[in-house]
Amino acid sequence: MKKFFVALFFSLGVSLMYSQRIETNFNNNWNFILEDNPSFSKENVDDINWKNLNVPHDWSFEKGVRKGGDQGQGGGYHDGGIGWYRKYFNIKKESLSKITYINFDGVYMNSEVWINGNYIAKRPYGYISFRYDISKYLKEGKNTIAVRVDNALEPSARWYHPCGIYAPVKLIEVNKTHIQPNSIFIKTPSINKNKAQVVVDAAINGEIKKLKYEVKLFSPEGKELTNNCEKLENTNPSYQFEIENPQLWSPESPTLYKAVTQILDGKKVIDEIETRFGFKTVKWETKTGFWLNGENVKLKGVCEHWEGGPVGGAWTKPMLRWKLQSLKDMGINAIRPSHNPTPPMFYDICDEIGLLVMDEIFDGWHKKAPQDYGKQAFDEWWKRDVKEWITRDRNHASIFVWSLGNETHSDVAPEMVEFGRNLDPTRLFTSGAGNPEDMDIQGVNGGSETKSFIDNKIQKGLEKPFISTEAPHTWQTRGYYRTQTWWRDNELPGTYELPNLTEKEIFFYEGINPKNWRNRKQSFNSSYDNTTVRVSARKYWEVVRDNPWHSGNFRWTGFDYYGEAGLVHGGLPFNLFMGGALDVAGFKKDLFHFYRSQWTTEPMIHMLPHWSHPRMEKGTVIPVWVYSNADEVELFLNGKSLGKDKPGMVWNEMQCEWMVPYQEGKLEAVAYIDGKEVKRTSFSTAKQPSKLKTSLQKLAGEGNFEASYIITSESLDSNNSLYPYGENKVYYNIQGDVNKVSMENGNPIDQTSRTKSDYRALFFGKTRLFLREQPNAKNATIVTASILGDKALYISNLISINAASVQVLGENKSSNLEILYTLNGENPETNGLEYKGAFEISDGTTVKAIVKQNGKVVLHMEEIFGKNEGLFWGDEHSKDMWIGRGINISAEEGILEGDTKVSNQARRYKGSGFVRFDGKEGAITFYQENDGEEGDYSMRFRYMHNNEGKLHTMKLYLNDEFVRTLEFKPTGGWEKEWKFVPAILRLKAGANNIRIETTGESGPYIDELFID
Repeated sequence: MKKFFVALFFSLGVSLMYSQRIETNFNNNWNFILEDNPSFSKENVDDINWKNLNVPHDWSFEKGVRKGGDQGQGGGYHDGGIGWYRKYFNIKKESLSKITYINFDGVYMNSEVWINGNYIAKRPYGYISFRYDISKYLKEGKNTIAVRVDNALEPSARWYHPCGIYAPVKLIEVNKTHIQPNSIFIKTPSINKNKAQVVVDAAINGEIKKLKYEVKLFSPEGKELTNNCEKLENTNPSYQFEIENPQLWSPESPTLYKAVTQILDGKKVIDEIETRFGFKTVKWETKTGFWLNGENVKLKGVCEHWEGGPVGGAWTKPMLRWKLQSLKDMGINAIRPSHNPTPPMFYDICDEIGLLVMDEIFDGWHKKAPQDYGKQAFDEWWKRDVKEWITRDRNHASIFVWSLGNETHSDVAPEMVEFGRNLDPTRLFTSGAGNPEDMDIQGVNGGSETKSFIDNKIQKGLEKPFISTEAPHTWQTRGYYRTQTWWRDNELPGTYELPNLTEKEIFFYEGINPKNWRNRKQSFNSSYDNTTVRVSARKYWEVVRDNPWHSGNFRWTGFDYYGEAGLVHGGLPFNLFMGGALDVAGFKKDLFHFYRSQWTTEPMIHMLPHWSHPRMEKGTVIPVWVYSNADEVELFLNGKSLGKDKPGMVWNEMQCEWMVPYQEGKLEAVAYIDGKEVKRTSFSTAKQPSKLKTSLQKLAGEGNFEASYIITSESLDSNNSLYPYGENKVYYNIQGDVNKVSMENGNPIDQTSRTKSDYRALFFGKTRLFLREQPNAKNATIVTASILGDKALYISNLISINAASVQVLGENKSSNLEILYTLNGENPETNGLEYKGAFEISDGTTVKAIVKQNGKVVLHMEEIFGKNEGLFWGDEHSKDMWIGRGINISAEEGILEGDTKVSNQARRYKGSGFVRFDGKEGAITFYQENDGEEGDYSMRFRYMHNNEGKLHTMKLYLNDEFVRTLEFKPTGGWEKEWKFVPAILRLKAGANNIRIETTGESGPYIDELFID
């Protein structure tokens, strides 16, 4: 079966005209307020004190993490709320005789629009584009648009979601006779080496009498290949063409053609649209998997939330290209936007750089998160949203399959498939583990990681083509290593073997002292590819590679993302999900380089771990791994060869490996192909940090967006070696025509504001500042500075202060920087010493400093040093208390309803508190993600009360279905006498909501849900 695609291309500008079609950039100069008042919809409102901003905009990301944040653990403890946007724009008199559309690429969620005080419409779904004909409400001169965005009901997703107008907006002015939005559909029903057929369908709005319709096709080089021009006889013209020697689109060669469709009045063009498209064939075979352009191809993909990365949901096109190209550089050929469509610029970039897209529309077809689209709007809106989605995206060369949902099940599935197929009969349909019996392609999420699943498929075969839509699930914290295997839910039945790397653990540093963990999940995750639900990344690639029926996989995920912080990492202070091959700052993890070694051909080499272990006993044997696609690798320690190793095909031989007794010095790896050196890499043991390395990357402006900039800061020692435990604050003063987007370091427990603070701490030696140019920017500079040293003063008590001026754009201006500091707590502005070089301090010292630029103070800095500062350094027994513990879900982290409230007025509770009812009624909903197959799980509710004679019965619900009534007998006290009520629940695969509700006699203290 063949698949054919086209990419719709909107050429936007401040005001670009295709004949009579004018598309105007509508991103800039919006006024915003995070309040709700019906009067804000009026034509004339005093909004002079509102915040002026450019979209894309995400107010939730701007506000930041908050304990008790509306979105809960799934949203990384960010807020929702209701916000308003207003914008003024001018309309010329001649435009009043035209049709004008306002087009939004994405507003989350429940958006409502007013023009000059006139109500237009509402769009509930936050992940779909939409447009309105606003012609009859416009007037000559000044006009007003108001947009209300309602995220009052939370959590509305199971992961972090943006709030606001998070994607581009444009104004489209057309003749009354024009090509309908999303109506062009380019199909290629026949492709062979010498010739290809192209069918171009369209729909016309308005009067067509005496008009003509012309289609021109252009080569990738811009040469006109063919055209057809005929009198318009009906409003649904369809032309067929033949193209000789078609160049095929593929991830390796993303070749795009162009179609220009025009409506003509004589020789005058009254409407015109350019559409990019590509030639490719797609075939799915049950026994041999996925075929592209006649070649059997493994899909090497990642899942990716729209919100994975350093900007929340407010991606500009330059930043989005950086993100997608970063993933492409890892070697992926496919991506699954999970679990919703993205703005059109995402698919444009995938068309251009060569990424196959599994385009997905919904998470659930009913409620999964407490207040999600499935609950609020699905039944009424799904057909309109599916129609917009498919007709908007079906021309993209990158899209190769439609996915209708994720870990959901409903009788609506067959109707959805039929509805979608009527809109696009050229592609097949799948889902992420939703109604597989109704899909063309069977997609399986986490369950496809198990040995039992793979063995069953090998033995019994498949009934239809198969793809792993979400696997593997592994975690890594950049710069953190452990030699002992860690299983998220303890080792599950049917998993693949994943042995420890050493008999006993050799690394003992943590982000949080284990005594202060809320549960056993609050550890960082090892970068040795030994932290997982049920399979390592290496083993799963072996499974995909070696089973012909396995079409490929989409790992969870490409980038780390905000949210789902309780699911894997146990809740606050964790606010990130660390499943990515890159962290949220875009720093590459060791996992990124593993995939490069398997998925790319340009010679590469990557070594882990680093070679700075100041608290490790000399001679401790460390597993040293090297990922490479070379023939063999040789390892040297202080110039002495430790031998050669060859990358293997078996999963635990994919890395070259040496067991190296630790001693300080230089560790170097050299890669060879055909006996000749092709790459080398090295680490040298680092001293305390004394230098701040700053580098600048410019992301060119495009698609009506100005350029963006990435400022990277790294802590170096005096020999320019990266200090891998660097955690000092880096301060920024931003000057000129740029705006701060965020500061990000990838640290999952750092709750410093990413948008409001003027500093971000280094995380394992690195951090970043992200900037966006203002319109018509001419000049911009940053001053960056840091008080550098070993936080714990273990290596050295020598402290350095570093400051520099960095020209971001424009002419380089001379800048005289002066540093003043104090060690006694006094203000350095009045009592500071001039910094002339490194100085010594004692335990517990607070260093304060200021940076003056040309005599003016631009930065105030402060850093505390002492043996109890920074990372926790323990020993082999530091985590003993958590051995054998199950999964704890704190009640205070649940969804609380009624008169429940969080308290800490008791003893021996787990986590940060517990939930109490105080004689009133309410309910608690716990969220548990089951990445295994459906099955029975043993659970215990930890509670306490001392009401003699009362059972405090509570109703137990699983996924909104009543299970039974629980009895909470007196425990003997209200202070520290906690006991358990057991339950066995059959959890379905994927998302589960477990709810307990009072029954008229209030409830006890509820501390946690414990899953054995």
